Amino acid sequence: MTSHAAVEPPPAFQFEDAAQQSNAATLGMWAFLASEVLFFGSLVVSLMICRLRWPQAFAEGAKELKWWLGAINTAVLLGSSYAMALAVEAAEKQIAKRVIRNLLITASLGIIFLAIKGTEYGLEYHDHLIPAINYSAVAPDGAERLPQVQLFMIFYFLLTLLHAFHMLIGLTGIGIIAIRARRPGYVERSKNMIDGLGLYWHFVDIVWVFLFPMLYLLRHP
Repeated sequence: MTSHAAVEPPPAFQFEDAAQQSNAATLGMWAFLASEVLFFGSLVVSLMICRLRWPQAFAEGAKELKWWLGAINTAVLLGSSYAMALAVEAAEKQIAKRVIRNLLITASLGIIFLAIKGTEYGLEYHDHLIPAINYSAVAPDGAERLPQVQLFMIFYFLLTLLHAFHMLIGLTGIGIIAIRARRPGYVERSKNMIDGLGLYWHFVDIVWVFLFPMLYLLRHP
């Protein structure tokens, strides 16, 4: 049986060659991620300013969170990022089966992350920590919560829900590419798309790596 080397697909008409097309796709994704950094960054800076203003209340708010669930989710998300890196590497080598397998592992870990996060939200609902829904100035143990604890919880839910929304977008992209990668020649034609998806997923990872210590671990004023 004669083996045939994979043929590099021609670039789109507006590009001189495949390298220019790849560089343009990468630059476009980095520009998009830079805008996302500004979006999340403004919220993070606001959080830190408020924490400097009310250190005791924000430290108490952090103590209300289940840090061990956040730590588990950090490990899960780092594992998904590793699987995504393997998928990108497989796309470079044009091995469709490995691309599909690693994308499915990435998606599975992402779903586990969201399931744990949903469980955490359920525990916070039970503890009356959700602003505008069931927040209580009195903790289940009868202790009085400082007024600014509610502000901390607003930041917490806003940041983590936005992060979860970005994860859902990434999972949708992973699902679409994993299905289409079964088609002959799709991986060869879509390396730039898979590279961009990998960058997006790593960005989601990095955001959580920053959110975890700022929300869960800063427990002292």
